[in-house]
Order: sequence, then C-alpha cells, then structure tokens
Amino acid sequence: MNASSKKLVARRRRLLQKLETLSLLVHGSYLERLSTCSRKGCACHQGKKHGPRAYVVIRRDGRQRQVYVPQEQVALIRKGVRQHGQALALLQQITDINIKLMRDGLLEESLNAETQGENS
Repeated sequence: MNASSKKLVARRRRLLQKLETLSLLVHGSYLERLSTCSRKGCACHQGKKHGPRAYVVIRRDGRQRQVYVPQEQVALIRKGVRQHGQALALLQQITDINIKLMRDGLLEESLNAETQGENS
C-alpha cells in the first residue's frame, strides 16, 4: 500500500473514532409546539394554548412519531439531534475514503492494514 493510501486508512480510523464519541446521537428532528388539552373549560380552548412543549420527531415502521421530551432533557436531546448531523458528515467522509480505496483496488487491503495496525 502506498503512502497516500496509508494516509486515507489513518484518516478513516480517526473518523471512526470520532463517530464513537457521538453517544447522545438521536436520528430525528427537534420540535416545539403549543397544544390544547382535553379539559373543556380550559383557557387553551380560547387561544391561550399550553406550552411550548418539546418533542423529538422520529420514524418507526415507516411512520412519523412525536416523542415528548421532558424539559430537563431538552438540552441533551437537542445535542443528540446535532450529533446526528455530525454523524452524517462523518459517514459521508468515510464513504468517500472507501470509494477512493475501492477505485484504487485497495479496499480489502485497507481492512487488513487497519487490523494489523490495531494489533501493533
């Protein structure tokens, strides 16, 4: 493997290590909304709605779901949603590296080089 390919493998390893640090990752969107309750005499039915309340919007079984986020968890969920964006950017870079190695015929060899690097 040439020096250029070794640099790509080392960069891929660093990107994968960054990916490991995204432990709060939430694959979804953060949302705040106002709501009305089921009490008939409540002021929310006259326009003074409750909230804003926080939700994270996720997809499950092909359907969109809104999951309520308690106020004390909002900062962490928002960070998790940002980490999702970071993860996507890292995955794009890893993909680009793997495509380059594939085109050079070195993808399989790069895996062997990475495994040997871990055992050293």
